[in-house]
Amino acid sequence: MRQDEIWDVEAAGRYDTPGTGMFAPHVLGPTVDRLAELAGDGKALEFAIGTGRVAVPLAERGVSVTGIELSSPMIEQLRTKADEAAIPVIVGDMATTVAPGRYTLVYLVYNTISNLLTQAEQVACFRNAARHLSPGGRFVIELWVPELRKLPPGAPAMVWHSEPGYIGLDTYDVLRQQVVSHHFTFDDSRRARLTRSPHRYIWPSELDLMAELAGLELETRHGDWAGGEFTDESRSHVSVYRLPPRP
Repeated sequence: MRQDEIWDVEAAGRYDTPGTGMFAPHVLGPTVDRLAELAGDGKALEFAIGTGRVAVPLAERGVSVTGIELSSPMIEQLRTKADEAAIPVIVGDMATTVAPGRYTLVYLVYNTISNLLTQAEQVACFRNAARHLSPGGRFVIELWVPELRKLPPGAPAMVWHSEPGYIGLDTYDVLRQQVVSHHFTFDDSRRARLTRSPHRYIWPSELDLMAELAGLELETRHGDWAGGEFTDESRSHVSVYRLPPRP
């Protein structure tokens, strides 16, 4: 399951869910607020910009946003909301593709760094972020915390979410830090739709080491975009890394 195969025309067409899910105001609002604060008067670069869920409202706040995106269908969906002049996008992967210029903010949200399936690719992503930052600039990652404590002993799978019409199931390979998310959607018929996505999960401490290898240092870590405390019960985190100013 390559990323360009997962994020195809069908996936791009059903990705946006205006007003609900990851597009709900209580989810998206604090995200954009925090990123706008971190960008300040500078420019922002979004890795894996997708359909512009975050980039479009951030640009509407007056932040100059550029994106990097691997999937052409996702970019086409973005273009229904903002043209190239409003939000430029470079086609390529977030680990190696270079955008022109320097930025005060590079950000990678909604667990997307885990789409890179090897540790080497994830380290390369940090280094790519660092090369785009101006001194004192910040790299922000939103990422889930691996929930291995909830995995039954000897069992490779766990239901992580269940609601009417949807079941989310993760299967783990704890030896390689790999997880495949299985998304089942269904209605009153006898048929269900299954989509799957592979990930490499990352512990927060491992993420910090990747940052150090890229010359970045952890500035803050919170349990959510609103600045909630990060604890041992947090299911995700927002981590802000900073490129130190030149001496």
